[in-house]
Amino acid sequence: MKKRMVCVAGLLFVFLAVAVLPPTAVTAQETMHIKFSTWHPPMSREVKTVWIPMLEELKKRSGGRITYTMYAGGALGKGPEHYDIVAKGLSDMGYFTATWTPGRFPVSDVLSLAATTDGKDVSTEVGNALYEKALKEEFPGVKMIELNGCIQAFLWTTKPIRTLDDVKGLRIRSPGGHQTNYIKALGAEPVFMPLGDVYLSMQTGTIDGLVTCPPLVLAFKLYEVAKQGTLATFGCVTEGVIMNQKSWDNAPDDLKPIIMEVCHNPFRTTGGLNRDVYKTMMKEIADKGVELYQMPADQQARWFKLFQEETKKWVSELEAKGLPAKEAVMLFDEETHNHGVSAVAFPVEWGKK
Repeated sequence: MKKRMVCVAGLLFVFLAVAVLPPTAVTAQETMHIKFSTWHPPMSREVKTVWIPMLEELKKRSGGRITYTMYAGGALGKGPEHYDIVAKGLSDMGYFTATWTPGRFPVSDVLSLAATTDGKDVSTEVGNALYEKALKEEFPGVKMIELNGCIQAFLWTTKPIRTLDDVKGLRIRSPGGHQTNYIKALGAEPVFMPLGDVYLSMQTGTIDGLVTCPPLVLAFKLYEVAKQGTLATFGCVTEGVIMNQKSWDNAPDDLKPIIMEVCHNPFRTTGGLNRDVYKTMMKEIADKGVELYQMPADQQARWFKLFQEETKKWVSELEAKGLPAKEAVMLFDEETHNHGVSAVAFPVEWGKK
């Protein structure tokens, strides 16, 4: 009888001890598994130096409570589908490109205006600031982790480009958004196709070139067919990391700060695609036989004047729909200026910083 009473008393003690434990002591052992999706090729610099290191950092800082599975190379769907891939829960977190779905995120195209952004760590700081100030309403149904305007894109062609006249009549693959308007303004014809089709299209002469950023020239081996690089910025695309809202809501509360600390600027966290890496990439492209032509200031001024006119047209079109495009452009100029970047498509008569 005494033994039974001792056992009962012991069990009661254990029960009470667990009952009075603070909530964090119980939830601290909760884990989560993140399915991460991206259209970047599995062996790309983005996957190898940003996404995998970012996810490994989550695992490390959470003490192994966050694990992950990587779905790269469009394994879950095509590039333009990645916002919905995450929003619908096919993946928990992923990298999407807003510019590839024209008209869906109209004001957010401000981040793809031509600017001399030479590091994705910098463009993410600019993008995150604009998201908080002007762009939140454009991304319903997901948890925004980070938003950026990529690294400046250039014109990569099969023949040398030295003046504005050299561009006229060329067929140029466009990523969409402002870059399409810039290509038209230069007198060329924009062509739309997946990045994976560009190599063969340039090889066969179907197109004469493309506008894209340096890391994608390397990721898709476009340096083998585009032997000329014209260094006058076209800006780039608006993109970022998002999380499925339900996945975010269900994440343990003590892991949410870790996710934001690591992923709010993954390029700064990992050191991938930052300003130092940008210089390395440009050297790699040159070492692979691409002639990089630094366009003289007078020629750049002609190009950028055309880009500024396109900005005014874009603002006028969106303002007519009741969208705060000019406010977003003013904020973009302010934020880029604060980060040592020149927004070359900002109309000078609007009063640059």
